[in-house]
Amino acid sequence: MTDLYDALESRDPSAREKDLLSALPALIARAQQAPGWAAILKDVDPQQVNNRAALAQLPVTRKSSLKELQKAALPFGGLTTTPAGRLSRIFMSPGPIFDPEGRGDDWWRYARPFHALGARAGDLIQNCFAYHFTPAGLMVEGGAAKLGCPLIPAGIGQTEMQVQAMSLLRPKVYAGTPSFLKIIVEKAQEMGEDITSLQMALVGAEALPPSLRQWLNDHGVPFVLQTYGSADIGNIAYETLTDGKVNPGMLLDETLLLEIVRPGTGDPVPEGEVGEIVITSFNPDYPLVRFATGDMSAVLPGVSACGRTNTRIRGWLGRADQTTKVRAMFVHPSQVADIARRHPVIRKARLVVSGEMANDEMTLHCEVADPDGALIETEAIIASIRDVTKLRGNVKLSPVGSLPNDGKVIEDARSYQ
Repeated sequence: MTDLYDALESRDPSAREKDLLSALPALIARAQQAPGWAAILKDVDPQQVNNRAALAQLPVTRKSSLKELQKAALPFGGLTTTPAGRLSRIFMSPGPIFDPEGRGDDWWRYARPFHALGARAGDLIQNCFAYHFTPAGLMVEGGAAKLGCPLIPAGIGQTEMQVQAMSLLRPKVYAGTPSFLKIIVEKAQEMGEDITSLQMALVGAEALPPSLRQWLNDHGVPFVLQTYGSADIGNIAYETLTDGKVNPGMLLDETLLLEIVRPGTGDPVPEGEVGEIVITSFNPDYPLVRFATGDMSAVLPGVSACGRTNTRIRGWLGRADQTTKVRAMFVHPSQVADIARRHPVIRKARLVVSGEMANDEMTLHCEVADPDGALIETEAIIASIRDVTKLRGNVKLSPVGSLPNDGKVIEDARSYQ
C-alpha cells in the first residue's frame, strides 16, 4: 500500500460515511449558534439531521450569495462561530467577499495533498501562491508547517528572483499555479540557471490541461499534482500518485461531506452525473452546511489505486451558474428545475437557447420514459415554461439517457456572428 498520511485515508468507505453522518447533528447545533446560520437553519432539529436524506432537505447556501449576506452583517454574514477578534486572519477577495482563518493547526488542510505528492519533513517548498489579501499563500504554509517542511514565501511575480531562489536555495517542491511554473522554467532556461532540484509541484487555482502537465514533466518536473479548493473551504480534493503515475480523479478531503446537486437546486444527482459541488464542512470556526461552490464535477466510481478509499471527483468541469438572458429576460437554472418538478414525467431537463441575437428560441429538451406516450404532457409543459420564465418556449421529448452528462441545465447555442 502507498505510504499514507494517516489511518483515516484507508478507512472502509462505510466507516467514513458513518463517522461523518454521526457528526452532523453536532455540526448543525454549533452552526445554529451563529446568527446567520440560525436564520438559514430556522426550525431545523439538529438531532434529526443524521443521514443524507435529511441533509438534502436543508437549504443550500451558495457562494454567490456571500456578498449580500456579508454586506448585511459584516464581516462574515453571521456565519462564523468564532468572533472576529479571536481569529488569526481575515482575507478579502474581489466583491468584496471576506474569508476567516482560525488558529487551528493546518486550518486549510493542505498537509494531505503535499504528502500525496511525496513531500516529507525537511523538503524545501517554494510557495508561489499569492499572499496579498488572498488566503492561498497561507493555505500552503499551514500544510508545510504540519509536515515539517521549510518554505520560501515567494508569492507571485518577480520571475528572475524566483529563478535565483530556486538556483541558490535548491527547493524540491513548487506550490502555485501551473502557468506560473511554466513561466519560471522558461525564464530559467533563458538565464541559463540550474533549477533541477525542483522535482515536485502542487498546483491549483487554475486548470491544468494534460498538455501543460506533460510540458512540465518534459522540462524537468516529473511529479505535478493539482488540488481543488476555495477561499471559503480550503483544500477540497487533490490528486494522488501510484508508482509515479497520476491516478484518475481527485480525492475528497477526509473532513468534508460532499454532495453533487443539479445546478440551481439542492437536489442530489445520481452517482456519476455531472452537477454542482456542495460541501458540508465541519470547521469549528466557520461551519458550512450545504455550501454550493458554484463549480461542477461528478463522482468517479471505484477506489483509487493509491490505497486511499475516499470518494473521488472528476475534477473541475465548469461553472454551475448558467443564467442566460433571453429576449431581455434572465432565465435561471432554478427555473428549469421548477418546470421539471411540476411534471413528474420529466426525468431530466435541459433548456437550449438557439437562433440569432434578438431572434431567440427556447426549447426544453426533456428526458422521459416513453417519449411517444408522453405527448399528452407537451402542452402542459409549454404552459409551465411560459408561467415560470414569462417567455415562450417549445418542448422536445427524448428517451432517458439521451441528454449529455455535462451538468448543463441551460445551453446557449445561439449564433453571435
